[in-house]
Amino acid sequence: MNIGEASKASKVSAKMIRYYEQIGLIPTANRTDSGYRAYAKEDVHRLHFIRRARDLGFSVAEITDLLGLWNDKSRQSADVKRLAQQHIAELDRRIASMLAMAETLKALIRCCVGDERPDCPILLTLEQPDTSDDPPEARTGAVRRRTRANGSLKKKPHTY
Repeated sequence: MNIGEASKASKVSAKMIRYYEQIGLIPTANRTDSGYRAYAKEDVHRLHFIRRARDLGFSVAEITDLLGLWNDKSRQSADVKRLAQQHIAELDRRIASMLAMAETLKALIRCCVGDERPDCPILLTLEQPDTSDDPPEARTGAVRRRTRANGSLKKKPHTY
């Protein structure tokens, strides 16, 4: 089947299929004589696995690990469970961080009159320097990037 058919069957966009191939998450597709990608049922099954893992919030690095376990018939289910437990712990940390951000924003919103005057406690708070003793972290977005089970970063973060 071509990439459009594989996309429809797996519910993964053609763009993401090409990306997954580029980063090695799926094997390089066979090509037809005219150069089009050709996918087998096994490829679609793998794409479906990846899509379900992404739906559960697993990172590309974690999906790589999951695929390795999925393909390893001598694996121990304890290894899969450990990876899932690490993922849920990270999700819980991210949820707690986001709830703290929401509470801070709610408090700032309560302090803001929201009228025609230019005074705004939200902006005043944002312009204040950080006085904590915590070392600066490379920012990669609203939440920290997850690492692999071995502690290595899944890919180089984009720092600001």
